[in-house]
Amino acid sequence: MQLQQIMKRIVFLDYVRVFACFLVMLVHASENFYGAPGSTDMAGPQSLLATEADRLWVSVYDGFSRMSVPLFMIVSAFLLVPMKEGQTAMEFYKRRAWRILPAFLFFMVVYSTVPMLWDQIDRETSVRDLSRIALNFPTLAGHLWFMYPLISLYLFIPVISPWLTKATAREERFFISLFLISTLMPYLNRFFGEVWGQCFWNEFHLLWYFSGYLGYLVLAHYIRVHLDWSRSKRLYAGAALTAVGAVWTILSFYLQAVPGELHDTPVLEIGWSFCTINCVMLTTGAFLLFTCIRKSETPRIVADLSNMSYGMYLMHILWLGMWVRVFKDSLGLPTVAAIPAIAACTFVSCYVATKFLSLIPACRWMAGLPRTRREMPVMEKA
Repeated sequence: MQLQQIMKRIVFLDYVRVFACFLVMLVHASENFYGAPGSTDMAGPQSLLATEADRLWVSVYDGFSRMSVPLFMIVSAFLLVPMKEGQTAMEFYKRRAWRILPAFLFFMVVYSTVPMLWDQIDRETSVRDLSRIALNFPTLAGHLWFMYPLISLYLFIPVISPWLTKATAREERFFISLFLISTLMPYLNRFFGEVWGQCFWNEFHLLWYFSGYLGYLVLAHYIRVHLDWSRSKRLYAGAALTAVGAVWTILSFYLQAVPGELHDTPVLEIGWSFCTINCVMLTTGAFLLFTCIRKSETPRIVADLSNMSYGMYLMHILWLGMWVRVFKDSLGLPTVAAIPAIAACTFVSCYVATKFLSLIPACRWMAGLPRTRREMPVMEKA
């Protein structure tokens, strides 16, 4: 008799996706309050905070939201690692490519052309961006940097899956320990210069191969397979890690961001790098808190937002600038209110636009959705 595979949603992951998607927009709303003159809707290489209020609320909103990208990485790893038994690498690559690349390439073209309609870019910039699509993201689509490490993780999943299938909890903890040490590198470089083999002719330091987003991938697998903590232990540990990580991340910016002074953005954002120890603490703590959700079914609106989150992420910069002009420039709201208002209105606008595209069969792919209305892949085998 043929066995039927019953699929069900992993409820808490829907909440994580929606939360992370909103936080991405909160990050980019905040960046409009410390970008130096001449920057776009995202912070440029130099930063300038106008007031003490900007310093405080950018630190709080943007700092807390730095878990957004790692949360997306953990969700992907939680669902996809290790590969399904019997699935080949090429089958995995084909499935992932059809899932993310059409919409990604479509929005690369959109960001290279559509902003000419409101004179945000000129024809020369548009032509240059279009000619470089195979090399990098367009001028006004800095948020698409995320797609490159995500694709890199997808490429590596067939390589690491056999090891994760056989690895013991202790072996994975050893990998994660080296990853955590590697997350100290930004601080070590800041205060001690080049370390562990780094020099002008070699960036591949001692822990290079244990660093970066691969650490989040292994961490996600460890949490899913080996972490057998009770709900209360996850709750308390998650709350503690989130609190310490948030305070560290917020203060790392606040203590440096002197209003009225021009800052180098990479220096100012040293604690906001997604692979620093404080961001790992913040992300891990938040994820553990979400695992405590015990709902048997995802509420319809949360499931729908989760399904639309990829398309919302891709398009959100197109909407963000409009709401910045409304709440910051026209209404002049105080920073404490303007940043969440910009993020919330951008979030709603993106959902409505993505939902509209999802209702048109020929346009679903533009929103990063499957060609049919089958269940989205926030699932597990029952």
